[in-house]
Amino acid sequence: MIRWIKIFDKNIQDILDAVNSHQSYWRDALPMIASENITSPLARCMLITDLSHRYAEGKVGHRFYQGCRYIDEIESKTIELSKELFKAEYVNVQPISGVNANISAFFALSKPGDKILSLKVSDGGHISHAKYSAAGLRGLKVYNHPFDNERMNIDEEKMVDTILKVRPRIILFGASLFLFPHPVKEAVEAAREVGADIIYDAAHVLGLIAGGKFQDPLREGADIMTASTHKTFPGPQGGIIFCKKKYANEIDLAVFPGTVSNHHLHHLAALAITTAEMINFGKEYAEQVVNNAKYIAKDLYNRGFDVLCKKHGFTESHQVVIDISSIFSGKDAATKLEDAGIVVNANLLPKDVNSNVDDVSGIRIGVQELTRLGMREKEMKMVAEFIERVLLLGEKPSILKEEVTEMKKKYQNVFYCFDFGKDNAYSFDLFKLKI
Repeated sequence: MIRWIKIFDKNIQDILDAVNSHQSYWRDALPMIASENITSPLARCMLITDLSHRYAEGKVGHRFYQGCRYIDEIESKTIELSKELFKAEYVNVQPISGVNANISAFFALSKPGDKILSLKVSDGGHISHAKYSAAGLRGLKVYNHPFDNERMNIDEEKMVDTILKVRPRIILFGASLFLFPHPVKEAVEAAREVGADIIYDAAHVLGLIAGGKFQDPLREGADIMTASTHKTFPGPQGGIIFCKKKYANEIDLAVFPGTVSNHHLHHLAALAITTAEMINFGKEYAEQVVNNAKYIAKDLYNRGFDVLCKKHGFTESHQVVIDISSIFSGKDAATKLEDAGIVVNANLLPKDVNSNVDDVSGIRIGVQELTRLGMREKEMKMVAEFIERVLLLGEKPSILKEEVTEMKKKYQNVFYCFDFGKDNAYSFDLFKLKI
C-alpha cells in the first residue's frame, strides 16, 4: 500500500481524491477497452524512478547532455530485447506514442502531396491514418483500401487493383477495429511495381505478434512496422518503430530531431521490463487472449447478440465486435454496461459511414486486460452473462454492478510476468492507493 500524508490544500486534495477514486473505479470494474492494458508491478516501478526527471536527447552514445551513461545502457538493452522478440533488423524505441511513431514513418518515407492507401475510419482505420490526423498533417493524399464488410477485412483482389491504379507512395495496413490479419503478402508484388513502401501499424496487435498468434508483418513484406506499446503489448504508454536497416537513418532523423525532443526515459525502462517478460511469457499470454476472445464471441452470439463475422470464426485477435443497433445505439449500450461496471466502447461500423460519434451501431470488446488479470474461458462465460443481463434481459445495471464488483475481487493480480509468487503472478494489489 502507498500512503501519503494528508495535505491541507484543497486543490491538491481534490487531485489526490480523484486519483484514489480512479483507482477504486478500476479495481471494481471489468476493463474491456480494446486499446488498453496494465503493466506488471515491476514495470510500473520503473515509472516512478529518477528517470522520469531526465533528458537524453540524441542516440545511444551520442547525447546532447551529460549524465546519460546508464540511460544508454537501458536504451541499448531495450533495443536489443525488441530486436530479439520481433526478429527485427532495426528498432527505434524513442517515439512517445503510436501516433508519433506513425507520423515519424510518414515523414521518413514521403513528402507532402504523396499518396497513401489506408483504411477509412468507418472500416476500422485508426484516426492517424486519415486526412484529419497524422497522414493529413504530413500533407498526404489519402485513398482508401477496398473493404469487404462481411469479412470485416480488406478485399485482397480489389486492393491490388487499387494499388496499381492509385500508385501510392505508402501502403498502410493495421487498424483500430482489427479482427483478422491484413493481406500484407498479397500487396508486396504490386507495391514493388509502383514503387510503394509498406507500413504496418501493429498498435493493437503487437502483443499477439510477439506471441506468434496473429501474423508476422516483417516476414510477410512490411518495410516498416509501427506500434504503440500498451494494448495487447502490456507495456507503458509509448511508441516503437521496427524497420529494415535501409530505412534506419530516415527513421532516426524523423524521430529525432524530427518529431521527438526528449523521449520518456521512465517509460523506456518499463518497456524493457515488459519486453523481457513477453520474451518469457508472451506466447502463453497471446494464446490465451485469442482463446478468450473466440470463446466470448461465440458465447455472446449464442445468447442472441449480433456478433460480427460468425462465418469466419468471429475474430483472430483480442477484439470482438457486436452490432447492437437493433436494440440501442452503441453509445447507449456502452453507457449501460459502464453503469454495471463493464467498460467497453461504442464503435463505428462500416454502415455508419455518415453517422456522428453519438449514433454508431457497434460496441467493441477487448479481452487482453482481463486475460492479463488471470481470466480464462470460464470467466469469459460469466462476463458474457453479465452483458446479456444488462443489454438483452433489461436488468438494472446498478443492481448487477454488485455482482461484477464481487467477481472482480478475485482478479487483482497481474499474470504473465516475472514470477515472484505462484503461477507467474505477483502477489501485489495494483489498486491499493490510500492518500
